[in-house]
Amino acid sequence: MFLVEGHSPISEAREKPRCFFSNLDDVKRLSALKTPSGPVGVFPFLDASPEEILSNQDRVVLLHGVQDPGNVGTIIRAAHAFGAGVALSTGCADLYNPKTVRATMGSIFHAPIVREVDAINFINDSRGANFTPVAAMLTGQEKPRSMPGDKVVIVVGSEGGGIPEEVVAACESSVTIPSQAASLNAAMAASVLLYEAYMRVLP
Repeated sequence: MFLVEGHSPISEAREKPRCFFSNLDDVKRLSALKTPSGPVGVFPFLDASPEEILSNQDRVVLLHGVQDPGNVGTIIRAAHAFGAGVALSTGCADLYNPKTVRATMGSIFHAPIVREVDAINFINDSRGANFTPVAAMLTGQEKPRSMPGDKVVIVVGSEGGGIPEEVVAACESSVTIPSQAASLNAAMAASVLLYEAYMRVLP
């Protein structure tokens, strides 16, 4: 079970919470915020399986070791916006960390998410399901518009270490976002690439 705080995120849920706390004392006791933002709902875990993600989605973002819960939550929000699934490798921030949940702004109830995957195994499985795995790199690779227009897995690395060489090698190609800044954080990079992939299916 996990906690969701605030009227707006709770309203995004497809089912009613198992428990609902609106009394101020209860909210203060349960909230992870210094200034609670509203009621607290208790929901069962929402985990999807790798098979469900690869069978039902055409776009997937695979996060490798992204440890900042705000970034993970923001990427889940972007995945919801652009019709993608999310795969979290071992070592990513906890999906049900209150900061992660809060950053999704309710999108945790809409984007299918699988946790604790082995990145290379997931990439290999995605190939078997006719996906093209693409690694997001800092410099020197193809531009985002080179990404395939069909099924794609976008691999985004950790804020500090990026994507390990063996994970990059498992991908079919690599992509770099042209930028005048030295780098983009994981959430910004993933959002740009998810949008680029989404644009390929728009009429």
